[in-house]
Amino acid sequence: MTNATGTTGTTSLTGNYNLDPTHSRLGFSARHAMVTKVRGAFNEVTGAGYLDEEDPSASHVEVTIKVASIDTRNPDRDTHLRSNDFLAMDDHPEITFRSTAVEKADQDRYSVTGDLTIRGVTKPVTIDFEFTGSAVDPWGNLRVGFEGSAIINRKDWGVNFNAALEAGGVLISEKVTLEFEVAAVKVAA
Repeated sequence: MTNATGTTGTTSLTGNYNLDPTHSRLGFSARHAMVTKVRGAFNEVTGAGYLDEEDPSASHVEVTIKVASIDTRNPDRDTHLRSNDFLAMDDHPEITFRSTAVEKADQDRYSVTGDLTIRGVTKPVTIDFEFTGSAVDPWGNLRVGFEGSAIINRKDWGVNFNAALEAGGVLISEKVTLEFEVAAVKVAA
């Protein structure tokens, strides 16, 4: 396998991995007032998975996101997003994703399909990822990176709040882009 810098790796990528939350970003963006996008991220995320270099279909991943950690750089908006109008944090403190299928599209692209649960509603989602490389860090840990995104309709998960605008249109788009910048560290055998 070739890493993102173009050099051939001598270490097998196959193995168990833990998400590195300090070097990963799980975020989102949604159109606001029909004119701009609001971006945010979740600051408390855990995840683990198995990557099979030879048989990607044997790979899998699970991720858990703490709703309380939502951060859009606006405390009032974050409080509203945690409320029953949006993510209903008191009843559903976590968002989860569990893969059900992994397919390799080409040398550096993967499609990961899985069950996304928001507000207690589970729906299938396919996320297209690009493998961005692998490297051994100064402490001898093998790291891999992936970036990807998917567009979902928030109403499919019961996130229905909105407000009509005086000039027409609505305050918040139904479509939300999920954004993933993932670093994972191979678990020592």
